[in-house]
Amino acid sequence: MTARHQECVLAEIAQAKHRLGLPDTAPVVSCYEAGREGFWLHRFLQAQGITNQVVDSSAIEVNRRRRRAKSDGLDVRKLLSMLMRYHHGERQVWQVVKVPSVEAEDHRHLHRDLETLKQERASTTTRIQGLLRSQGIRLTSLHQLPEQLEALRLWDGSPIPPGLRRRVLRVYAHHTFLSEQIAAVEAERRAQLQTSTEAQIDKVRQLMQLKGMGINGAWLLVMAFFGWRAFTNRREVGGLAGFTPTPYHRGDSARAQGITKAGNRHVRWMTTELAWSWLRLQPDSALSVWFRERFGKGGKRLRRIGIVAVARKLLIALWRFLETGVLPAGAVLKEG
Repeated sequence: MTARHQECVLAEIAQAKHRLGLPDTAPVVSCYEAGREGFWLHRFLQAQGITNQVVDSSAIEVNRRRRRAKSDGLDVRKLLSMLMRYHHGERQVWQVVKVPSVEAEDHRHLHRDLETLKQERASTTTRIQGLLRSQGIRLTSLHQLPEQLEALRLWDGSPIPPGLRRRVLRVYAHHTFLSEQIAAVEAERRAQLQTSTEAQIDKVRQLMQLKGMGINGAWLLVMAFFGWRAFTNRREVGGLAGFTPTPYHRGDSARAQGITKAGNRHVRWMTTELAWSWLRLQPDSALSVWFRERFGKGGKRLRRIGIVAVARKLLIALWRFLETGVLPAGAVLKEG
C-alpha cells in the first residue's frame, strides 16, 4: 500500500477480519521500527483503537552465526513473529521506544534547531578558512571579513583573485545568516525562560541555580531527558544515557569493556562536558573530590575514563536534585 495512506490501512484491517471470520471488535496488535516516520503513525493507530509498539531496530535480536538475507518481505515476517512472542509475554525480544507526548516532542525542536544551526555555522567557518589556506593565507577571525579580504595578500603580494573573493563572500553571507538565526533562537529561549510557567521550564530554572550549570546544559537535559520521562532508579538514568558499563566474562577472564553508548548521545555528550565544568566550578563537591582522589594522579587516558564516571554520577545527582530538591553533596548554588 502507498505510504501515509491511512484509509488503506484501515481497509486492509477490515478485510483481514472479514476473511478470518473475526468480529469488527476483535483487538488488533501492530508494530513498526522507529525511523524517519517518527511517531505520527503510532498516534494514528492508537486513535483507531489499535495496540501499537514502536520498536528500536538496533535492539531486535538477530542470528549472529551467519550472514543474514535482507529484504522487506523477510523483515515483515521477522517483525510479525517477534510481535507474536512479545504479545504473549516474551518481553526481551526487543526494546520498545517510549513515545513522547505531542507537547514533549514539540519542546525538543528549539534546542535541536540551535544545535543544527551551530554545526552549520561551524562548517561555514571551516570552509572559509580552508579556501584561504589553500592560497597560503591564515585567517584567525571572521570579524569584518569583507574589509579583511581587501587587505589580504597572496604569497607574492598580489590581491586575492576575484573568483575566490566572490566565493568566500558567498560563504560568509551564509555564515552571517546562520548567526542571525542562532541569535533569534537564543532570544526565543531566553524569553521562554523568563516568562513561561510550564513545569519543564521550572526544571530548567532549578538546574541553572547550580554553579556550573548554564542554559545550554540545563535546557538540553530537561527537554531531552528529565522533562518528560519518569525514572524510578539510578540504573534507568544511567542506562538511558548510555553510561551503563559493559562487562566481559569468559572463563577466568573478567574485565569491563567501557560504557554501552546505547542511550541518548546528545545527553551523554552534554553531561560529559558538564562534568569537566563541574570539576572546575564545584571543586569542593563530593564528585570533584572523588575524581581527584581516584584519577587526579593518572595520565590523560585515565582522566578521560574518570570523567565518564563523573558524568554518570553527575547525571544521577541532577536527577535526584530535580526530584527531591536535595543538592548534590558538597555542591553550592550561584550567588544572587
